[in-house]
Amino acid sequence: MKDFFYAIQDLFVNVLFAPFDALRALELDSWFGANAISWIFSIIGLVAMVYWMKQLKGFNDNNEEDKSISSHSFL
Repeated sequence: MKDFFYAIQDLFVNVLFAPFDALRALELDSWFGANAISWIFSIIGLVAMVYWMKQLKGFNDNNEEDKSISSHSFL
């Protein structure tokens, strides 16, 4: 049973968190490089949020959502 938990530890420490360790090592070598990668991820997240909001507005403008009150009468 102990080997199972060591396997989970090894998976997270050596495999899944490896990109974070590489980013931490890059920050020690090049602060601007690490921040550039962070900005790239932030821009990707911003673009995804704008796309999602545009899709929600499109569905709202087409009145495709059922907005009838059915679960609670006080709403």
